[in-house]
Amino acid sequence: MQNYNIREAEFNDSSPILKLIKELAEYENEPNAVNLLVEDIQKDGFGVKPKFKCFVAEIDNCIIGMALYYPRYSTWDGQTLHLEDLIVSRNHRGKGVGKRLYIAFINEALKAGFKRVEWNVLDWNEVAIKFYESTGAEILKDWRTVQMPIKGMIKFIRSNNKN
Repeated sequence: MQNYNIREAEFNDSSPILKLIKELAEYENEPNAVNLLVEDIQKDGFGVKPKFKCFVAEIDNCIIGMALYYPRYSTWDGQTLHLEDLIVSRNHRGKGVGKRLYIAFINEALKAGFKRVEWNVLDWNEVAIKFYESTGAEILKDWRTVQMPIKGMIKFIRSNNKN
């Protein structure tokens, strides 16, 4: 196994980060779902007020994995850190890279004083579910992720703004 390095992402990592996001979307059977551009990653992750942070794994200056995360607030527990995506490129899976990224994320949460970490996992992703459970994470069965894309938000607001 080659040596790899885990480090905080930098501005110039934006393109490989987007490539990994697209690879994850393909893995999750949503190959056309990514609407981000490299410029979005650059602005949102490395601009004046970053909206996320990211660890990357690299071999020979080539990024092969990432853990992208951001803070949230729980009315029950206080500060939480949300892991949006943990992805290792297909050719480098099963070598411990994902676990090292996961460890870096959890260490970051502990060092920063977060009370909880959280993320979503698809119900069919048995490999990920088994991994997370083996680390002591609890998979909540009763909760469902709810999302409303921009078209839905606009439609809802328009239908409820009848003065």
